[in-house]
Amino acid sequence: MSPSSPWAGAVEIAADGARLEGELRIPDRARGLVLFSHGSGSSRHSPRNRRVAELLQHAGFGTLLFDLLTRDEERSERFTGHLRFDIPLLASRLENATRWAMADARTASFPLGYFGASTGAAAALIAAAVPDLAIHAVVSRGGRPDLAADALERVRAPTLLIVGGADDAVIPLNQSAYARLRTTKRLELVRGATHLFEEPGALERVAMLATRWFQHYLIFA
Repeated sequence: MSPSSPWAGAVEIAADGARLEGELRIPDRARGLVLFSHGSGSSRHSPRNRRVAELLQHAGFGTLLFDLLTRDEERSERFTGHLRFDIPLLASRLENATRWAMADARTASFPLGYFGASTGAAAALIAAAVPDLAIHAVVSRGGRPDLAADALERVRAPTLLIVGGADDAVIPLNQSAYARLRTTKRLELVRGATHLFEEPGALERVAMLATRWFQHYLIFA
């Protein structure tokens, strides 16, 4: 399929014996693909990530939203919460999805980026540190990049950390992770926004910052 051909539909990704459900959207004349790594207790149906994905699509980027957990795992997770902070598992699932995108005819030609939220941001940074995945840009929204631990120093993809200006608990965690990153980086505080960016205009600000980052580091990759 030509990169200029629009496509949208459900996909299924194999991940070490699990089957992960996803939604792939490729707008006309797409110039890159952004994989979403959602946060704890969330899924591909997250209204916040879907809104950001929609705005990225309007800007000419393909998007892949997918579940990091299977349906059975999600049902169990609601009661136990045992998987939402299993960062190595989430990163492994994201790596599998990335390899799927690198091999699929619809997406193989695109430069790749990650958009991570909450614990999904840590998974994105760990996967971005895998040398042969060739991730060109990472954006974190209200993320926990500190949970990426030793992978932070190995990330080579330009990384944008976006945090709510009123998210007092998460700001220092991002500042600490930012100091450890050894790549092109930027930390943006969205004035007045709390952790979920529910304030009027806050999510649109996130999408605008992410779009600009991906336009610079994916299009010119």
